[in-house]
Amino acid sequence: MTRLVRTCFGILCLLALSACVTYPDISQSRSPCRMEPGGWCAFVRQAAVEVYPYAIAATNAYTGDDDVYVDVGPVLEPLERLDIAKEDADVGFGYELFAQYAPLSEGDPDRKPIARILAYRGTDFDGFTDIFYGTLRSTQINIALLYFEAERARAEFADDIPWIVTGHSLGGALATEVSIRYPEVRAYMFNTSPFYAGDGMANDVRRTVFNERGEVLRRFSRNEPAPAAEVFTLNCRPQSSTFTKHKIRLLADCIVWIAAYGDSEAGAVVDANAVPKPKVECGEGDKPHPGTEFRPVVPCVHQARRARGEAPIERQIEPRRASR
Repeated sequence: MTRLVRTCFGILCLLALSACVTYPDISQSRSPCRMEPGGWCAFVRQAAVEVYPYAIAATNAYTGDDDVYVDVGPVLEPLERLDIAKEDADVGFGYELFAQYAPLSEGDPDRKPIARILAYRGTDFDGFTDIFYGTLRSTQINIALLYFEAERARAEFADDIPWIVTGHSLGGALATEVSIRYPEVRAYMFNTSPFYAGDGMANDVRRTVFNERGEVLRRFSRNEPAPAAEVFTLNCRPQSSTFTKHKIRLLADCIVWIAAYGDSEAGAVVDANAVPKPKVECGEGDKPHPGTEFRPVVPCVHQARRARGEAPIERQIEPRRASR
């Protein structure tokens, strides 16, 4: 079965089944880490601190959308990119550039640039342009490689600052292709598409993926082997539909929130953009982020997906009474 036939068949099956499919409520942080900040395991919090700038960059690659970050935080700076040719934009291609700076260190007020980020835009579901030219055909892959090479060749970028590529959905597949072609390039992908053309094992130790459990593209990954990478699966929105779970802003918000338990500058992004608590995390919906110094005194029990007709859980756990 060809890639085109498999993809078309998968889309038809998905559209037919997505209305009634449910997923088990499984989270890597649900039980073993209840006494850790937010109920998130230490390795999840540490990974979130590493990747949250790229999640923001991947979100803001959707230039012009109404759910991009207004304030990208102190470690990112948007850069002017090359103009995208009309014929390339017409097939759905887009990207943005960012400079990444080191966190402020005590006694050193100057931020040093540590990376240059190229963030590819993912699929825009206002039509089948991206699906046709980015998934069914390799048109956008070829374009993505050309623009990466063109950006890296710019005279003002002739330095030793490393390049990082990132992207959501189709943008993640394009970042994968750059990662495969250029072993020195680190890649971070979010709810990434399993449709790519290169050798998925090439440069696998320099790729990191964050996926929301049960989001729509994970159905396709059962038939198309995902590129090898360090993969984290979050369960931030167990009660949402598969299509809602696919959205980059929702996943990025969850990552930034988790990162804010270990990084005050991620906390600044939470505050500046009014990032809400992940629905799965214990506490009221309007719970403010408790910050980097927070240490729980009672277990944080993540909120499971309720069965149909089940009443909402008003309180997850009773607070301990102060001893006299």
